[in-house]
Amino acid sequence: MTMKPLELLFERPGLPRFNLSPLLSSLYGGELGIGASTTYANLVSSLDGVVTLPAGGESGRIVSGDSEADRFVMALLRACADAVLIGAGTFRQAPGAFWHAADAFPALAEAFADLRTQLGLRPHPLLVLVTASGQLDTSQPAAGDALIATTQAGEAKLRDTLPGGARLVVLDPHEVPLSSLIGLLRSEGLGRVLTEGGPTLLGELMKAGLVDELFLTAAPRLFGRSPGDGKKSLIHGVELDGRPLELSSVRREGSHLFLRYATR
Repeated sequence: MTMKPLELLFERPGLPRFNLSPLLSSLYGGELGIGASTTYANLVSSLDGVVTLPAGGESGRIVSGDSEADRFVMALLRACADAVLIGAGTFRQAPGAFWHAADAFPALAEAFADLRTQLGLRPHPLLVLVTASGQLDTSQPAAGDALIATTQAGEAKLRDTLPGGARLVVLDPHEVPLSSLIGLLRSEGLGRVLTEGGPTLLGELMKAGLVDELFLTAAPRLFGRSPGDGKKSLIHGVELDGRPLELSSVRREGSHLFLRYATR
């Protein structure tokens, strides 16, 4: 591990605190805490606003420049989560991934496991997949014990291929109502819900007012945009009319900035 500790540049008073281990708090540049009933997002964006690339595959490492610090923050946020919520597109772009903390930052797997034990969490967050169409490769290992929120049509497509530990949930015949899905997770004691996108799912969550906090890595890279190039920005497919955010903290590692915003 070659990562330097994050440098704390600003933090709003009164944020929650978990009392991280000395190792994790040193690397993070201070304390971290997530409210008990909080939906929080984590993404990385280039300085010109590109979050996903059209070539297929997982875009985050390319956009971040394979930043070790970005992977550490991703892992730390996963380690705090009861559930990780992603869309079918994000799931398809990362075959073999599990969305566990140790996947993002294996060198600190033990420290993240200890944090989850300290917080009274199960060994890994529940993976929650959203797919209206049911176009999902359920042979992927991460689907083995996932909760899959879908429609009646999606249920019909998935029912015969579902792994034994997975669960299908249909909350509406024709769509996946995200407010009802978050409500279901909270009713099952899964209060801290991390979403890693992508931009379409994040946009729908933001439009519905379901995201409480946004963790955004600003990567010192430029990709450029042209009509029809397939690149997506942080929010895709919805109009938010200049939704205001409140800055909660800023950290730095090299030329990467790690920003935390409250959305309400």
